[in-house]
Amino acid sequence: MTEPVIPASSTTRKFLLVVDRSAELRAAVRFSCCRALRTDGAVVLFSCVPKRDSHYFASIGELMEREAHSEAEEVLKAVAVDAHRLMGSYPHVILREGDSMEQLLAVIAEDPSISVLVLGAGTGPEGPGGLVSALSGSLAGKVRIPVTIVPGHLSDAQVDALT
Repeated sequence: MTEPVIPASSTTRKFLLVVDRSAELRAAVRFSCCRALRTDGAVVLFSCVPKRDSHYFASIGELMEREAHSEAEEVLKAVAVDAHRLMGSYPHVILREGDSMEQLLAVIAEDPSISVLVLGAGTGPEGPGGLVSALSGSLAGKVRIPVTIVPGHLSDAQVDALT
């Protein structure tokens, strides 16, 4: 006899979406928003700005960091507007600095209501992308939640049919 599944938290179920500038992000955004709507959940947008090497002159390094931070904020804002259009509410937004994999795992560990990680997968000859490859390979056991990989070539109708 199996025991009933008891939710880890009574808070809103959250879909964590990794945001970047890739073409496959569009399908992953739509998938996350549709799933959140259908399950009375929420979407969390995550982006990470890498730390710059300290071998640059201080002023150049600071300028590069500010530009990277500003660019990440702009991408997050644009995706948040798309999510709002799809869901009627704005998603939560998390912007971190450092190693993207370390920060992603930290965000998942810090919030027990995050229940699904959503990644867009590239469909070109360069492969599905670094995060998809890492999380479906050597790091698969380090994530406490399911990982949903959305093929980037899906049309809106195809994504809608999956959700």
